[in-house]
Parts: sequence; structure tokens; C-alpha cells
Amino acid sequence: MTTVGSPLGGRNLRYAYMDHWRVDTAQGQISQYSSVERFDAFLKQVSGVGYEAIETFDFHLGALRDLFGSLEAARAHMQSRGIDRVLSLFHAVMYDARQSTPHVRATHDRMAGYAEYIMKSSAGLGVQNFIVMPAGLYFDVEPVTDDKIRACAELWNRIGQMTLEGYGVKTCCHHEFFCGIRSAEQLQKFYDWTDPRYVFLCLDTAQHVIAGVDPVDLFLKRHDRCAAFHLKDTHHVDTNGDYRRKPDAEVMAPTTARWFYEIGTEGGLVDFPALYAAMKEVGWQGWVGVEHDKADVGGGNYPESTAIAAWTIRNVLRKIHD
Repeated sequence: MTTVGSPLGGRNLRYAYMDHWRVDTAQGQISQYSSVERFDAFLKQVSGVGYEAIETFDFHLGALRDLFGSLEAARAHMQSRGIDRVLSLFHAVMYDARQSTPHVRATHDRMAGYAEYIMKSSAGLGVQNFIVMPAGLYFDVEPVTDDKIRACAELWNRIGQMTLEGYGVKTCCHHEFFCGIRSAEQLQKFYDWTDPRYVFLCLDTAQHVIAGVDPVDLFLKRHDRCAAFHLKDTHHVDTNGDYRRKPDAEVMAPTTARWFYEIGTEGGLVDFPALYAAMKEVGWQGWVGVEHDKADVGGGNYPESTAIAAWTIRNVLRKIHD
């Protein structure tokens, strides 16, 4: 029987929506953070199909304060709509070799200071994960040497210790397909050289597939480090070097109009049943993030993608693990 209306999660998993949402209006797309009414409608739609938390970018902290007066009041409003917390903050720092680049050790003090500022600024939302891209854009990092990967590892060891010991928040590394640490070999070195007590993996299924990495294999190898997921699908593997495309591989690649699709898309390359079987095999429990990045490309929209993913989780994937 198809089920609707109840939380997506069961005994082992709970689900959060990673926020790229936009509201379609007569004036074009508008952020839901532009008014209390739009944000409230967003929460009701996400909660209504079973998500119990949201994830968002750290640059939205100011908007939440402006809308509700405080982050505590913002969380209370979320909870009144069935959304328990902001589970994860994605650290949207602009990497720049002059002041903030993980492979440049001279920038580490400033980056660590800014990360702590975000920790202090986000108190009240119930944040559990601090999601970061662990290296700069590939074309800014290459050639990717062992010393550069070690420099990145040093930075996130330092920040990860601060976020966990100081604020109870796990630092989770999210590897975009255009990130300077992207290949299976680079991932192995990075996680071998980071401290498992302080640096965790955010497994983004589509990004790894695009980069030629099997996310199921990566999960099985690093499941003890995996503290977060961004589940989305793709129809493409980058075989043309689009990860080097300037200034933004996700929107500038002439070979691919749309990189990302929701769970349940026809022709998707991510083997979600195999991933859920692997999660069951190792007994993985916790929060799972579901993401729809640029869902509007090609005529789609965010509510539709969010609902399709929720249907697939309820009626296909929960039967495997939960």
C-alpha cells in the first residue's frame, strides 16, 4: 500500500530536506526567506510530505533572525510546523587564495576563526552538522599534490575539533564533482590523513557519481566516518573534464544542461537500493539529507522533486532499510 502524510523516517532513519527551494511568482523566483508567509508555506510543504528537519546555508542565518527576532524563535516556529531543527549548515565561504583556501596554510587562522563565528552565530537552531567543501575549486587547486591534500586535512582537523568539542557539531566534508578533492585516490588520502574523531563524510550521491566514484563503495569503506548524506541522482558522469570549467562547472558546462535530479528519476545512475542495502548491512542509523539542487532546470520545480523523492523513500527504499 502506498503511504502518505506520516514522517518519512522509521526505526533507523529520519529525513531532512536540504534547502535549495525557490518560490515561483509572477515576478520570477523568490527566496522563501523573503517573508514569514513564504517561509511558513515552505515549512508546511516540506513537513507535509514527511521531512522532519531542514538543512540550509549559513548565509540564511541573518534572514531567519530578521524574520523571527531570534534563532530560538525561528526554531520554535519550525517545530510548530513539524520541522524539528536546522539539522545542518552548509558553510558557504568563498574560497580565495588571499584569505580563505584550505590548501593554503597561511589562510587557516582566518578560516578557523570564521568557522567559530558561524558556530556561535547559529546557536538556538539545533544544528548537528557543519557541512564544508574541503578544498577549493579544482582549477584553483590543481595540480592536486599530496602536500595540498595534507594542508586541507590539517585545517579540517583543527576546525572539526573546535566544532565538536566546543559546540557539539560534527564537521562533515562534502565533495562536489568540481572540488579539488574528488577522485577515489584523493578521497582515500584525505580521509586517511584526517582525524576520525573530528572529520566526517557527507556522502553526496550524485556528486560522487559525476566524479566517477561509486558512492556505495565509498560508503562501505568509510561508513564509520559518514555522519551525513545528501541524496540526489544524476543522469551524467563527467567524462569531458567539465569539473575544470570556469567559473562554475554546475551551470557553465556546455555538455550538460542539468546535472542533478531527485531520487526516483527515470534513468538515474545512483543505485539507491544498493546504498540502502549497504546501510542496513552496517547498521547505519541517523539523519539522512535529501537534496534537489537546481530542480527547476528544464521545467521542473522544487515541490514536485521533493514529493517524488518522498514517495520513493516511503514506497521503495524504506522496505530495504528502516
